[in-house]
Amino acid sequence: MTDAPVGGRAADIPGGPVRAVTLVDLLRVPLHRIRLVGAVAAIGLLAAFGYLVLVPPAVTANAVVAVRPVVTDAFTPSGAAADRAVNMNVESGIATGTEVVRRLAEASGKDQRDVRDALAVEVPTGGQILRFSYRDRSGQRAVQSVNLAAQAYLDVRRTMYENQRQEMVRSYDESIAKVTEERAALQRRIAAARSGALDAAIAELGGVNNQLTQLNSARTEIASVDVNPGWVTRTAELALASTGGNRPLYLFSGLVGGVLVGVVLAYAWESMDRRVRSVVDARDVTGLPMLGAVRRQRFNGRRRPIDTDVRYVAMAIAEQVRQPARIALLAAREEPTVLTAGLAVALAAEGREIFVADDSGRVEQLRSAVFADLGRLPTVADQSRPVVPKPRPAGTPIGGDPAAEPPAARRPSPVPPGSRPSTDPDATLTLPRVPSARAGENGRPGGDGVSVGLGNVRFGSWRQGADHGLVLYNAPPAESDERGVAIARQGTAVVVVERDRTRQSDLRRLVDRLRAAGVTPLGFVLTRNGRG
Repeated sequence: MTDAPVGGRAADIPGGPVRAVTLVDLLRVPLHRIRLVGAVAAIGLLAAFGYLVLVPPAVTANAVVAVRPVVTDAFTPSGAAADRAVNMNVESGIATGTEVVRRLAEASGKDQRDVRDALAVEVPTGGQILRFSYRDRSGQRAVQSVNLAAQAYLDVRRTMYENQRQEMVRSYDESIAKVTEERAALQRRIAAARSGALDAAIAELGGVNNQLTQLNSARTEIASVDVNPGWVTRTAELALASTGGNRPLYLFSGLVGGVLVGVVLAYAWESMDRRVRSVVDARDVTGLPMLGAVRRQRFNGRRRPIDTDVRYVAMAIAEQVRQPARIALLAAREEPTVLTAGLAVALAAEGREIFVADDSGRVEQLRSAVFADLGRLPTVADQSRPVVPKPRPAGTPIGGDPAAEPPAARRPSPVPPGSRPSTDPDATLTLPRVPSARAGENGRPGGDGVSVGLGNVRFGSWRQGADHGLVLYNAPPAESDERGVAIARQGTAVVVVERDRTRQSDLRRLVDRLRAAGVTPLGFVLTRNGRG
């Protein structure tokens, strides 16, 4: 990361250094938009909670049907490949077919598409079992529907088998009727036949009788087929129904979804509303050197600037200006009142006479801020008071011999002077020393100024400070008032950038206006609003 030159912004210099975007930069946007992310996450959590409250969870009921092949001898073992005796894929298709769905729709009064979506049939591998499951908001309806589906499948399959058996029996009946007619015709021919044709007719009649016997035997076998397609081995019960879905999972999904949506909105908002997030951002936008960064304390419920940071900024400003100096503290949309008061106190503590000018009706606010900073001013030796020499003991000559023996020191009286009443009628009363009018109690002024350390801070308008050596002008927001830029033309300016509040577009416009007006600012001061 390379600092931008002072003469211009890094973006305006061809081939200038480009700062790489790091993971911290990606995380900074959601963190600074934490309120938006938290609000959207709370909305997602409330939406999931409302869904669980307003929409009851789905209840799933299960029923099991054992499928058996249709055979003539039910006691004959089916063998090792029992699943091959019945095509289970076909049976599964019949179980979810139109006829079963239609009966469920008529019983429940729902649309067939909803019934088809709620009904599911599973076929275990290598078995002759159909596992029916039905999902519904009501547990009672789910149990009734899945039992009805299993029974409807058995009824549909039995009806299909019965229809097939009736068709086969009808076909055999027609064949038997034909053979019976042939036999009757042969019997009539035998009765009228002569001896030569009689043997042939009798032999033909025997074959017809055998055919008729086979047809009757086959018909009997088909008619005795058990068309029962299976039976329900486990019916659904309300106690065995399971609630679909995991309620905590819904809440977690709503929270995570809300956080993701909030992060996306944070990036979208950040792309439309760019703000200064760090020193690098302020330096890239302004192209000015940094005079200092003023942090804010966030303890004890007070978010005031840290005095040490303000004093460092004051030293940086004092290094670059020589009296008489006119310094305008400029901000785009924010008010630098607190910083102006802190700089005035820090500069005056070293013995300077500071005049704080303001033309926007904030003089009393500045005065209150200065008084608040006085209580936190570090204790220093007051060099304005003359050093009083130690009194010489009585009897010592002015040019006396240094080797002379000093007189014995007197022991101080344990009683303070004036505590005992004097018996002399001409004695005078000693009054305590009254402080000078320059500094009153708690540092309050005796006149129109405030004594700060070794210096003094005065307040007034810009015209009233024309004769002072060092003037700090508390400029109004530059976006709504041009007086700050106009006064900066008579001296210099310090650009105040508030982190997480100053927009980059406003700051860039302010610096361009200063340069267009012929003002070369000393630099910028980065402050914080307490949230970063």
